[in-house]
Amino acid sequence: MLKIRTFVLAASLSLGMLGGVSAEDLKIGFVNTQKIFRDAPAAVRAAKKLEAEFSRRDQELQRTAKQLQAMQEKLEKDAVTMSESERRKQEREFSELSRDFQRRQREFREDLNLRQNEENAAVIDKANKAIKQIAEAEKFDLILQDVVWVNPRLDITDRVIKALSEGK
Repeated sequence: MLKIRTFVLAASLSLGMLGGVSAEDLKIGFVNTQKIFRDAPAAVRAAKKLEAEFSRRDQELQRTAKQLQAMQEKLEKDAVTMSESERRKQEREFSELSRDFQRRQREFREDLNLRQNEENAAVIDKANKAIKQIAEAEKFDLILQDVVWVNPRLDITDRVIKALSEGK
């Protein structure tokens, strides 16, 4: 709540500094960043690029997970009929594969997150340039991103997505 009050106070002070501009004269816009990530062509291309880049590793992890599950089921089913040394050997193999799987899964998530952040930063950079061009061309006084609620008439997200589509 304190952050909202601080923002409102700062916005009010900023608007007050505009001099003779009244509230009716202000042109305010809003951009929904999540919608840009979902609908903008650059974001869609980035998502497809990441999917292609990481699909092979994801499939390998899924195969390993199935292999682990099969090993565990076999161990549980055959444990009573196995010799003690065979059971320990199979448990050790299962543990080693499980540790390797967890390590590879963690590395996969870290690599994927890093690449997603890189691709998202590129999309945001393009979107910010488009927002600035729209703001200057259409004489906006203020454009906000990602607020709790905004009147839909202030939403210029579709214009930003269109500008991103045209810029490719």
